[in-house]
Amino acid sequence: MDDPTDESMEFPTPDLGEPEGTGAPAQPDEQPADLTMMRPVPETTDAGHAAGASTVDAPEPEPFPVPDESHLDGPTPAPMRLSYYAVSDVGRVRKDNQDSGYAGPWLLAVCDGVGGAARGDIASSTAVSELRALDEAPGTGDLLTRVTDGLHEAHESIHAQVELDPALNGTSTTATVALFDGHRIAIGHIGDSRGYLYRAGELSQITSDHTFVQSLIDEGRITEEEARVHPHRNLILKALDGLHEVEPDLFAIALAPGDRLFLCSDGACGVLEDARMADILASGSPEFVAIELVRASLDAGSSDNVTCVVADVLAEEDAQADPAYADLEPMVVGAAADFKRRSPRGLFRGHRSGDTGELEPVDAEIPEGIDYAIQADPPVDPEAYRYAPRPPQRFTWARRVLAAAVVLGLGWIAVASAYWWTQQQYYVGERDGQVAIYRGIDGVPGLSSVYRTSDLAVDDLPEAAQADVEEGIAADDFEDATSIVLNLAERMMPAESPEE
Repeated sequence: MDDPTDESMEFPTPDLGEPEGTGAPAQPDEQPADLTMMRPVPETTDAGHAAGASTVDAPEPEPFPVPDESHLDGPTPAPMRLSYYAVSDVGRVRKDNQDSGYAGPWLLAVCDGVGGAARGDIASSTAVSELRALDEAPGTGDLLTRVTDGLHEAHESIHAQVELDPALNGTSTTATVALFDGHRIAIGHIGDSRGYLYRAGELSQITSDHTFVQSLIDEGRITEEEARVHPHRNLILKALDGLHEVEPDLFAIALAPGDRLFLCSDGACGVLEDARMADILASGSPEFVAIELVRASLDAGSSDNVTCVVADVLAEEDAQADPAYADLEPMVVGAAADFKRRSPRGLFRGHRSGDTGELEPVDAEIPEGIDYAIQADPPVDPEAYRYAPRPPQRFTWARRVLAAAVVLGLGWIAVASAYWWTQQQYYVGERDGQVAIYRGIDGVPGLSSVYRTSDLAVDDLPEAAQADVEEGIAADDFEDATSIVLNLAERMMPAESPEE
């Protein structure tokens, strides 16, 4: 089997004609009974779980309201197309990106790896590498069956990775998949990544989180707002881990031109309110919206990787008239974009046809419950930082406004203090030929003004005193300036006496 991550690999070219082998698309009443318009209620049977698998019983969630599709009744319209864009960002806290995303003409997918030291990036990129095989023109197969098979292949591929490298034991990934056939999407969902549908100005969440806090919300014990800061908000009840078979949520939704699909990891939906997401999704191209959603998530304080996939549903004629549509190519983002270099190579592990040459493992004398050799120096798990109970950073704009106000306030205090000091300075000078007392700094425009004017004429003073007054005589304070004026008056030239 060819390496699904080879960059030179040619992606399947979507057939813009009729689906193979069927002629015109099947009418809605010809679809299998399980291709419903609502998310199925989870069954109580445990048949879908592997024998001996450890499971967590979560309360049965109530389905979200399904978007209104009454306007879609009637004859089946012509096949539609997807205009899409995907972007993934490592974020401002994490050192590596454990998210993987995919966007193509027939498939949208987001996988969020979990595992920390167990390399969640391997799990997510392995899942996307298997799921991308679904991105081909629809045939006669049932959409939901294809999604189920794709998720099962991802599960098996992760299991093979763990078998190849036991250090990966404990890794897992969420998966939210949307498979398109030109008329509807089939959704397969496991974990806490999310899918949304933006239709006619309204945003609907079409998936339900498989998390502990979602079970508390379904029971009415906490609100959506409280769930965002709950200490166990990242506790996932379902994930693809290659060990335990899990039943994904499977359902289908009919689409119409003008619909917009949005898939994301919890790095986005965990910090953005629905109203904020709807505001961004309301306008702009898929590329603009996807990038803006990532930027808004980081500005809202997301401490996780952020992956967003946005796709517009276009009528056939609109797609052909759009020059950008002809240039679209499948997009792989996040950890899956670099999967080939990062995956374990498994050198010197022998071959299946003969003796591998490997020695049997030697049991070390390590105390029970310790999974590392040096008890005093346990390994650092980066994933533990992800689950640290801390509320997301919010009100970033308010902090910035407050910081600016503090800086401006300190600057104003400094200027006011400097001006007050200048007004405590005095000197003696000349004004309109009279000796005057000035307040402020001599020679600085705007910081000097006449405080008192005396009756002492400058011309009546000796020449040396006149020069001093014209240059300005500094004083310690107002009393000192008054003393200087009185001294000048005593030095005033005596008037000539009349001849006797």
